[in-house]
Amino acid sequence: MTLNPLDWIVIAAYFAFNLGIGIYYMRRARGSTSEFFLSGRDVPWWLAGTSMVATTFAADTPLVVTGLVAANGIAGNWLWWNMLMSGMLTVFLFARLWRRAGVMTDVEFAELRYSGRPAAFLRGFRALYLGLPINCIIMGWVNLAMVKILQTTLGIEDKRKAMLILVGMLLFTAFYTTISGLWGVLVTDLFQFVLKMGMVILLAILAVNAVGGIDALKTKITAMDAFSGQAGSRLAFFPDTDSAWMPLITLFVYLGVSWWSTWYPGAEPGGGGYVAQRIFSAKDERHGLLATLWFNIAHYALRPWPWILTALATLVLYPNLADKESGYIRVLMDPNVFPTYLRGFMLAAFAAAYMSTIGTQLNWGASYVINDFYRRFVATDKRERHYVIASQVVTMLIMVISLVITFYLESIRSAWTLLLVTGAGTGTVLLLRWFWWRINAWSEISAMIVAASVSLMLQLVFKWDSSRPRDFAYLMLVTVGITTVGWLVTTLLTQPEPHDRLVAFYRKVHPEGPGWKRIASEAGVEHPHGGGIGPQLLNWVLGCVLIYASLFGIGKLVMKEWGTALLFIGAALICGVLISRSLSRMDWREPVRHDLQN
Repeated sequence: MTLNPLDWIVIAAYFAFNLGIGIYYMRRARGSTSEFFLSGRDVPWWLAGTSMVATTFAADTPLVVTGLVAANGIAGNWLWWNMLMSGMLTVFLFARLWRRAGVMTDVEFAELRYSGRPAAFLRGFRALYLGLPINCIIMGWVNLAMVKILQTTLGIEDKRKAMLILVGMLLFTAFYTTISGLWGVLVTDLFQFVLKMGMVILLAILAVNAVGGIDALKTKITAMDAFSGQAGSRLAFFPDTDSAWMPLITLFVYLGVSWWSTWYPGAEPGGGGYVAQRIFSAKDERHGLLATLWFNIAHYALRPWPWILTALATLVLYPNLADKESGYIRVLMDPNVFPTYLRGFMLAAFAAAYMSTIGTQLNWGASYVINDFYRRFVATDKRERHYVIASQVVTMLIMVISLVITFYLESIRSAWTLLLVTGAGTGTVLLLRWFWWRINAWSEISAMIVAASVSLMLQLVFKWDSSRPRDFAYLMLVTVGITTVGWLVTTLLTQPEPHDRLVAFYRKVHPEGPGWKRIASEAGVEHPHGGGIGPQLLNWVLGCVLIYASLFGIGKLVMKEWGTALLFIGAALICGVLISRSLSRMDWREPVRHDLQN
């Protein structure tokens, strides 16, 4: 791709605007680690939620969706659509509890909920494990995808040259993230999200028009499926029963097991990671809940269709393309599809997708290392300015480590699968620790150890290949089963947390449900509305229907299937009204404590 002067002006303006935002928030970020990592807990819901959406829109995301659609049709997106059910649990069952906990990171929660050396070990280990290797693996595959994009769009054959450009982008992102803290990340996320969504929508419109419109696209995809012997239609929203890529057992695992049992960054059961960080940064419990609700609506219902339509169009435009994922890049480079005078804007949009993810990962990872390891175990009595400087240094260190890892990642998919299967089975503990007093620190520790050990043994010793659908399903089921038995036995064989710690936790967070009945009677806390957990579970069901119905309704509108579209959208509207009424009746005041003794 040859860039003209206008392209360079647009790209330069994009970087200058981001730098300006970073400089604007520089002084505020210097004040304290609370400002640097949580924006002083004063973020409105719409900004916190949009930042979450921007973070999950990485440079590689449209390419991954294109590959899924090319291989398995629209239904291939169920590989990530299933995680909605976990996200909605976070909205209605956990967002308020997280905000009420008052911690800086979800890792710090370990020493709020548990006590003693096991809790300290759990906090310190997870801080380093998640903040460095896991975080840097995530950044590594985002870097790898961006290198691929740079090579393809700019026609760079030498990977080292693309890496040099990547290093420049990474240094720039690390710089404005380091000087501005979370405020800079949030505001640049908002700007970057508007830019990249505008460009991917425009690209989808132009790609479909290049095929001849929606009707022509549907006709040509159907003909391609018939000619190739494709099992089922690529236009179907649901996978065929027992298809080759989604056997019945695998479909069951995705819809019935993985979303609640598996830890994965951004979709942790019970919330966590950067999602929890945005909840902590919100103004109050209401803003925290609304932020996560908006995130899930935008992430699952509003954002996928521009990617999907472009992916379908690339199958028609470039049917013989070997690397199907690269079809997304190919279409924006095609002068017959995408106007050359807009290429600068599209490259800026890809840069935005990359930088929004990297900016969050840098700030979030540094929060773990500083708040939950360095400040907790190494330098415990320094001034706030010292910790802010240390946070800036660690941010740069994480950047360097991620670059090193980039050279050793063979593929994006392999890293994705590795994280998914090694976290299988830990989700039950992450959910139940909020609702059952008997869970202790050893429950979480044993779950992590057993899950990783069983998963690695099945893959390395028994040669179960997680890239094969049936092997993946059996790997998940066996790992979840053994891990669940392991942590339950460990929990019952070890001492519960001290009574004083359980009472203090209940008084601060006030979790609901029968699992805290014996503690609640001693805590002296009365919840204002006494709604219980039942109405929130109903909201969870309504929320899932709301988003899935919106997702399918928008898809049917795009495909000009008007009757079905109206049914789905009608269902979504009804669920939205019911959720709105439920939230309007909710009392957002803090729980009342009758016994003021801690």
